[in-house]
This record gives sequence, C-alpha cells and structure tokens, in this order.
Amino acid sequence: MMRDVDLVETFLANLPIIAAFTLALYTLSAVCAVREVFNSRTSQGSIAWLLSLLFLPFPTAFLYLVFGWKRFEDYVEVRGFAGRATRAERARDLGLVDAKTSTTWPVLTRIAQIPFLKGNTAEVLVDGVDTFDSLLAGISGARHEILAQFFIIHDDRIGRDFAEALMERARAGVRVYLLYDDVGSKSLPRAYLRRLRAAGVRVAGFNQRHKWLRITGPMRLNYRNHRKNVIVDGTSAWVGGHNVGDEYLGRSATFGHWRDTHVRVDGPAATACALAFGEDWHWATGTPIRPHLPDPIPQPGDEPVLVMPTGPADTFEDCGIAFSEIIARARKRLWIVSPYFVPEQAMQTALLAASMRGVDVRILLPEKADHRLVWLASYAHADDMVANGIRVYRYTSGFLHQKVVLVDDALAGIGTVNFDARSFRINFEITLWFTHARTIGAVSDMLERDFANAQDTDPNDLDQRSLAFRFVAQAARLFSPIL
Repeated sequence: MMRDVDLVETFLANLPIIAAFTLALYTLSAVCAVREVFNSRTSQGSIAWLLSLLFLPFPTAFLYLVFGWKRFEDYVEVRGFAGRATRAERARDLGLVDAKTSTTWPVLTRIAQIPFLKGNTAEVLVDGVDTFDSLLAGISGARHEILAQFFIIHDDRIGRDFAEALMERARAGVRVYLLYDDVGSKSLPRAYLRRLRAAGVRVAGFNQRHKWLRITGPMRLNYRNHRKNVIVDGTSAWVGGHNVGDEYLGRSATFGHWRDTHVRVDGPAATACALAFGEDWHWATGTPIRPHLPDPIPQPGDEPVLVMPTGPADTFEDCGIAFSEIIARARKRLWIVSPYFVPEQAMQTALLAASMRGVDVRILLPEKADHRLVWLASYAHADDMVANGIRVYRYTSGFLHQKVVLVDDALAGIGTVNFDARSFRINFEITLWFTHARTIGAVSDMLERDFANAQDTDPNDLDQRSLAFRFVAQAARLFSPIL
C-alpha cells in the first residue's frame, strides 16, 4: 500500500513534466501530420503515417522525422547557385550536344537537365581488379584536380592504397577532394581521415554540415549519398557500383567473388560528372567549388553519353520516372541487374506490361544475401514476377552488386541505382546512359556471361518453398517503402 502511495506521489510531483512532454509530443505529431498531408505522394503511405501519428504518436513522430520528413530546399538553392538551369544552353554554345540522341530520349534528357553530350569514349570495367587498376592509374596521372566520392570507404588494403594515391597527388600540388557518406562509411576511423587531411586532401562527410538532428532540418539519417564516382582533371570519370573496400575485389571470405561493374568515360561527360560533384560538395560543406573545366573541353571519341544525377531534392521522383520511361520504350529486350529488387507498384506494373507485349524481360539478382531483410523482400517481389511470366535469374558465382540496365540494342545504363524505392526516391544516385553500338555490345556480352553464371528460376519451384520462408519473405515485403 505504501509503495502505491509513493508511486502516486511521484507521478503527481512530476505531472508538469509529463504534461509538457505529452503536449510537445502531440504538437510534434500534429506538425508531422500537416506536413504529410501537404507533401503526400501516395495515399496509402500517407494514410498509414497519419493513423500511426494519431494513435501512436510515440515513437511514430520520431520515426517520421527519420523516414518521412523530406526537406532539401537548401540543395535546390545549391543547384541554382551552380547554374544547373543554364547548363544545356552552355553545352549547345560549346558544340557539345548530340541533338539527335537527345531528341530520341527526351524524357531522360529532361530529367538530367543537360542533353546527351557527344565526343566521349567509354570503357566498361568488369569487377574490382579492372576497376581499381584503371581508377588508381587515372588518379596517379592527375595534373590539376581529383574529385572522389563514395558511399562506403574501408580502412583496409584497397582503402589504404586509395588513400595513398590521393595523398601522393595532393602532396604534388593537385587539388584533391574526397566526399564520403556518413552512414555508409560510419566505421571509417577518424585516423584515416586525419592522414588524408594532413597530406592536403580536402575531406568531407556528406552530412557533416547537416547533423542527424537539427532544429532547422530534422533527421536526414534516411537520406544517403549513394553515388560512387571519381573525376580526374574534368576529362575522365569513373562511375558504377564499386565502393572502396577489399570485398569489392573478391577478398571477403563471406562473399567470395564480387561481381560488379564500373565504367570509365573520357570527354564532355566527365565534365558533367564534375559539375554534379560540385553540387554535392557545396551542399555538404557550405563552400562552393569551381571544378577544373578544361578549355576547350576535349572530345576524344564518338560516343554520346548522358549524365543523370538524381535524388530527394528533385521536384518529381526523377529516377523513378526515368526507369518507367525506359521500361515503356523496350520492344525486344529489357535486362535489369540489381543486388536489390524491391519495386513499387507502378514499377511492377510497367515490368508486367513490357512482358505482356512480348519483351524479353530478365531480372538478374544475387543468390547470396548481404542485407537479409532486403534480400527476403526481394525474393517476395521476384517470385511475383516469375509467377507472371518474367524470367528471374539468381547469380550463383559469388555476390552480385552491379547496377546495369539494357534496353533493346538502343540504350544501356550503368550507375549506382538499385531497383528499389530507396534508390528511386530517397538516395542521391547517378546513372550514365549510353547509346553507341560499341558500349551496347560490351554490356550485352557482359550480361550474357552473367546469365550463364546464374540459375533461371523455375515457376514450378515457387510452390516448393517452405511455408515459413514464404511467410518471412512476405513479412519483409511490408517494409518495402523504407528498405
């Protein structure tokens, strides 16, 4: 009895604090609810948020700050400062535009806000050894500037080789900038960064100026810079799926062979990549930079290339629009390679429509898992595709991490976009689009070899999966919007 009295007295003594906390919580929930109504993209998702905020304000309000609150007006301001709106006109004035290809792919051109640029060479780099041999050689040859950006950087063998290459150039007087994502590189030791800075490398985390909780811009933990690119002297760029880590070279005992793809481009497309990096650096640090732009911009080849950076600061969901467009344009084949396959309903519908009109739709996914929840959700979505006539392959010769798409003999995309809602709507990503027969052929040959090292999913096998596996996969699928 005495204990109950003590509890009541304690409660009454702290009642003002409890009341203030409750009022603040419901006020925050109301603010979140109003914002969700004004910024709703899908009724299903918004209704789920609104009901949760009403009936379970704690912890929903705090979860909404992480997963639902999208605020990147300051990044839009950076784009304006960088002059993105005038780039298409400047490219035309410099004679860099491939007008025919840009007219053939108007939606992609509109999204990129810069046309297909002519005069490039492209080299498809298959797996880690080819990629890092090319990348490190390119860095060692830099004379003016290196712009490097990765989602994940590890302090391991290749990580230290990468750092040494950057530091050597910085000591030689080359301007070197390194941008990493705070979430992806959360385990990167501070000592690694201090060594780089001591050698003259300018280093920044993407969120270093935008901490995970701020008064003026709540949690950005959910919004990550997933881009992986290096630009040397504004003339050469490397873009693709590789991060900086030994596992990407097949040195992981867990994953074994790591199947990934990068591409090197030389020419005006590299200049466009440099300008996109400049926007990210300005937003991350608050300090604008003017990337080194050669004058005149060299045109060493005959390939048109489109550089398309996308992210949560876009007015529309540009990445999703781009992929919807290429799926709709496919007439003979549509081959999609991604480590994660968690499409939203609109994307599923587009894939099924392509299959129904006779397109050879193939999806290549990894058999091994690196993120168990995403892998399970991918299984559920992929099984739906198989049940409706789309061929799904599981790569069995290691872990597959490349992000590649091939449309007919007309278009190939290589970049950082996974086939999921996070890449389409939440992450900052970059894709390079190619139309030249040479690169189309290289990508086609590469994917033919990948399919030969993969297992085609038999529709008859779907019912053979255990009830427990199907249940867990379907449960994981419920988290698709935030995976």
